[in-house]
Amino acid sequence: MEALIKFVQDEFVTKKEFPDFGAGDTITVYYEIREGEKTRTQFFRGVVIQVKGTGITKTFTIRKMSGTVGVERIFPLNMPALQKIEINKKGSVRRARIYYFRGLTGKKARIKEKRM
Repeated sequence: MEALIKFVQDEFVTKKEFPDFGAGDTITVYYEIREGEKTRTQFFRGVVIQVKGTGITKTFTIRKMSGTVGVERIFPLNMPALQKIEINKKGSVRRARIYYFRGLTGKKARIKEKRM
């Protein structure tokens, strides 16, 4: 059964090439929004909290601060409306899922930048 699912995913699902990113990275996601017959591109810039799943079911969660309110959004990696992903900063964190980041404010909410 797994071989059949893998075959269907490889043959019929179009894969887009996106850069590799992980938890702690600051990224900008550009995605298409349809309003009636019009379409426009909107972006969402924030810190990646988690990357979850593999293959066709891979998703990632981004968190940004909008004023004093934290906003999180979950994106499927192979969503048709996803246009491009830009990596703004590579973050240095010790965990794969940084849920503790939700409770931090001010200077404690900074993520150390990874040197390249």
